[in-house]
Amino acid sequence: MRDTLNPRSRLALAGLTLACTLAVAVPAAAQTGGTATPGSTTTTATTTTTTTTPAPIGPPGRARLRKDGIAVAPADAPAEIQAAIAAGNSIRGLPYRWGGGHRSFYDSGYDCSGAVSHVLHAAGMLASPLTSGGLASSWGAPGKGRWITVFANAGHTYMKVAGLRFDTSSAGDRMRQGKGPRWRKSKRKPTGYAIKYYPSF
Repeated sequence: MRDTLNPRSRLALAGLTLACTLAVAVPAAAQTGGTATPGSTTTTATTTTTTTTPAPIGPPGRARLRKDGIAVAPADAPAEIQAAIAAGNSIRGLPYRWGGGHRSFYDSGYDCSGAVSHVLHAAGMLASPLTSGGLASSWGAPGKGRWITVFANAGHTYMKVAGLRFDTSSAGDRMRQGKGPRWRKSKRKPTGYAIKYYPSF
């Protein structure tokens, strides 16, 4: 059979074929990835990532605690500190679970060092979870930080972020908030704890 299409017609047919192929491929690709809404989970064939809702922003100075238990980041907090507060908000209220947060930063319950590790990781200050003893001995530098201070010993750890305590223990609480990762209004005496900070923060 003789080919009756001239070069211009062949080019037009090739363009139409390409357009049809792209029209089918793009929606299929969109179903396997893309950008997720804050606080949702995106799954691809090889990875699962969880995004965290940004922390609410308040006036400059110190973080404040809302009645619903959400911490509000100060307006002058660096991005790393806003990320830390958002991470604390994302796990606040979860149950205390020994070993929680150690196999992965993302878990359904946390112990003290798992919770602190989760927040530090979100701030870009920790690559893998540490125990409370590990935080006391091998994380950061000795002293109090401007934005983040970790209090740790062999048996327990907690932290302050922008002046607000994040702790799985209700020790010192007047509000009886219970065990598990929570932002806590009350202060806690750091007697017996190594006091550590991340340089520049």
